[in-house]
Amino acid sequence: MNALFASGHAADIILAILVIEALWLAARGHAARDIAGTLLPAVLIVLGLRAALTGADWPWIALPLAAALPVHLWDLARRGMLRRP
Repeated sequence: MNALFASGHAADIILAILVIEALWLAARGHAARDIAGTLLPAVLIVLGLRAALTGADWPWIALPLAAALPVHLWDLARRGMLRRP
């Protein structure tokens, strides 16, 4: 298990699962924009995790993590979830 995490392959497995989920959602007729909005923040967070696990320099960890928030907020705004009830 140490090697799985130290190599970053644990994050690769999660990314592969996210790709499978995206394909499954596409096969069920979901729009590419909806799939991207839903899954892209998770992909960015996992990329940051992979960078951290493999000992990358801090910008390679911070950039995808920082990018996840605006993408998530874009998706929430696009779906009208930021409006007051």
